[in-house]
Amino acid sequence: MTGFLTSFLRNRKAAFGLAIVLLYVMIALLAPVIAGYEPLARVARPHQPPSWDHWLGTTRMGRDVFAQLVWGTRTSLMVGLVAGLIVTINGTIIGITAAYFGGVVDEVLNFMTNVVLVLPQLPLLLVLAAFLGQVSPWSIALIIGLTSWAWGARVTRAQGLTLKTRDYIEASRMLGEPAWRMILVEMLPNLLSIICFNFIGSIIFTIITQATLEFLGLGSPLNLSWGTMLYNAQTSSAITVGAWWEVAAPCLAIVFIGVGLSLMNFGVDEISNPRLRTLGTIGKALKLQRELDRARLKEAAQ
Repeated sequence: MTGFLTSFLRNRKAAFGLAIVLLYVMIALLAPVIAGYEPLARVARPHQPPSWDHWLGTTRMGRDVFAQLVWGTRTSLMVGLVAGLIVTINGTIIGITAAYFGGVVDEVLNFMTNVVLVLPQLPLLLVLAAFLGQVSPWSIALIIGLTSWAWGARVTRAQGLTLKTRDYIEASRMLGEPAWRMILVEMLPNLLSIICFNFIGSIIFTIITQATLEFLGLGSPLNLSWGTMLYNAQTSSAITVGAWWEVAAPCLAIVFIGVGLSLMNFGVDEISNPRLRTLGTIGKALKLQRELDRARLKEAAQ
């Protein structure tokens, strides 16, 4: 665990992505301090462009866009975190259980995973959200969490099957170690990189999916998030009247959190994939060799 965290922090992509995500977390935690205005209070004229008083302008109702963006960050991040945890826990439990026990247990769990995988994800979420009506962000997180675990379970199962045949696993089994200890102590730590990869990817998917559902009007307008900001901008024809800042603010917030989480995922992938680490080392060596060649040519010319 300590070695993985050390490698993660030393990876430039992962460290930069983590810095972006931590910035968003700080904004969410300090929302009451840095927002400046109440997000649903009318504080200026409608569709006022960005200014020193209102950094990101105002909405059709005269509400401060920056305040809404800050408070929406709290909701969107919490939904992403909750749904990501549900997806990761379900996928990890199902995948590692199927890999370790095999036989009938593996066949049943693998059949369930395949059924969920073949269902079209976004249409399924649209149908469920439409059936439930205008749902809260937490309901959206629960829907996503309970319907999006299959891919993580498949990846965890595949990696678990390779671990199951390792010598130390066989030795522990011959010593009579109980199944729970084999899974929690022997297999789970070696699946940490895969679990982190699934968790980060699930957060990205959840944030984008939540924004999509709420943009389509399937979320509750009483709960402020990036998706409801886009929905309100659409219903008020913000682009048509030239109030581009109402759309740009939540869109850029989604883009930058996606970049941060993706960089963290790339870092985890490089840490867990020896080939990518080797390619990175080779690239650095080639770059150093080119610099040495240039220096030698420069000395020869002089």
